Amino acid sequence: MEGIKLGNKTSKYPIIQGGMGVGVSLHRLAGNVSKEGGIGIISAADIGYKEEDFNKNPLTANLRAIGKEIKKAREICGEDKILGVNVMVALKNYAEIVKECVKNKIDLIVSGAGIPKDLPEYVKNTKTKIAPIVSSLRCCKLIVKHWIKKYNYIPDMIIIEGPEAGGHLGFSKEELKEENKPKLEDITKEVVEYIHEVNKEYNREIPVIAAGGIWNHDDIIKYLNLGANGVQMATRFVATYECDAEEKFKEAYVRATKDDIKIINSPVGMPGRAIYNNFIKQTEKKKCKIEKCYGCIKTCNVVDTPYCITKALINAVRGNIEEALIFCGSNVEKIKEIVSVHDLIQELAGVN
Repeated sequence: MEGIKLGNKTSKYPIIQGGMGVGVSLHRLAGNVSKEGGIGIISAADIGYKEEDFNKNPLTANLRAIGKEIKKAREICGEDKILGVNVMVALKNYAEIVKECVKNKIDLIVSGAGIPKDLPEYVKNTKTKIAPIVSSLRCCKLIVKHWIKKYNYIPDMIIIEGPEAGGHLGFSKEELKEENKPKLEDITKEVVEYIHEVNKEYNREIPVIAAGGIWNHDDIIKYLNLGANGVQMATRFVATYECDAEEKFKEAYVRATKDDIKIINSPVGMPGRAIYNNFIKQTEKKKCKIEKCYGCIKTCNVVDTPYCITKALINAVRGNIEEALIFCGSNVEKIKEIVSVHDLIQELAGVN
């Protein structure tokens, strides 16, 4: 099992920890994942929610927190490890946040929840690498061709996120119905074949990463055998001591059953997979009063949105799960205990 090569660094294992916001994957989780041989990813979504001035000036707080979180993660994993940040295209201040990550010399920026058409513009003449998240071969081709034509830039990595992933999904509700649902295996094979052609044409080695519903060592081997260079996993890393979320958030994962998991309509305007708690049930019947807009998402309309996604996600990470949006992956009901990042990665790598 080989690691993932990115620039002049290579991870020990082909495992990326997916970015989870708000505040679920910050310096402690990401730093420890990188330290243990994976690639840790900090989530940039409202990353400054703990800053004193967040309510007054969320953008300033978020930009400040990016530097703090990257520095703290580096102190855990060291300069020789690969460390990344996930920045959603849907963020209103996307460009400023990406630039701040680059300024703080992050190794990798992962970008989804939209098509990151202009991402190469922000990493020109830097060592920061960029990886778009795609949900189909069509999406992959669109991004690769656009980046090459407009910026003469080839993606440094491709992450395929299938329909079993947690949080916001790059599929329509119709596509997510069981009878219509695409298979990650099929998308992976198609993208691997296409990227193989791109590699040959441009003399490159672009890592292809599979994500969404991957649970154990056998799953990892399965996708490596399909031609992927690694996997991205998020849900399992929530149930670790090092995860940055409060214990009640983690306990919600441990208690979750298969019947608790639903595809919901996110205020962002995309389907999302989450724990179907009383908060979500209530907001489907009655709109929540929104006292403040944090200006987080481009597509959010305060007049129409059923609730403030920033507030609901902050409630979640702080452990106020009765008033929270709790995103999760399709396999969350399999989680039975909290473990260390070290033990989890060793298990996933087949060392234990």
